[in-house]
Formats: sequence, C-alpha cells, structure tokens
Amino acid sequence: MYAIIEDSGTQIMVRKDDVIDIDLRKIPEGSSTLTFDRVLAIGAEDGTVATLGAPYIAKATVTAEVIGLKRAAKTVMNKYSRRKGWRRHKGHRQELIQVKIAEISR
Repeated sequence: MYAIIEDSGTQIMVRKDDVIDIDLRKIPEGSSTLTFDRVLAIGAEDGTVATLGAPYIAKATVTAEVIGLKRAAKTVMNKYSRRKGWRRHKGHRQELIQVKIAEISR
C-alpha cells in the first residue's frame, strides 16, 4: 500500500517502512510520532484503482516515527559582476527531521 501526502507544500509518495526527510517543525514534548492528515491518494500495489481525495481523503492518516534531526547538503549561492571586482558567496543548510513511516490508515 502507498499513500501520497502533502507536507509543507510538497507532495511525497510514501510506503510503509520508508525513511523520508521532512522540514523542521516543533514536535510536542515527549512525543516520538508525527501524524500526517493531508492524504491526497491511497493505492495498493496490486494495480487496483487508487482512492483519490478532493483535495484530501477524509479520515485518512499516515503515522510516522521520528528517527532524529538531520541537516541537508549545503546549498551554495555565488554572485559576481564581471570587470567590477564584486563577488558574493553565501551558503545555506536546511534543518530536516528524518522519519520512518509506521502506518497508513484509511
């Protein structure tokens, strides 16, 4: 079984036991799970017709266990003006949460 979820403006296709990276957010104290309720589609691997939402499927959730924090690869931005001697160098590393998909429910 697979599901397509929406998180922080991105659509992610997930299956049970997948490990994915999502944007950093506040997690309630003492909680080690996240619940995604914005489920766009749920389908089976056997080729049957998938259930599609308009835009979301009511009462469908995807539960994930938090593995830990992670930082993405560094994104580097360089700007320069030729013949002027002007250069700018900036870098950014996005903070991420690594989660493992535990359950997909309808």
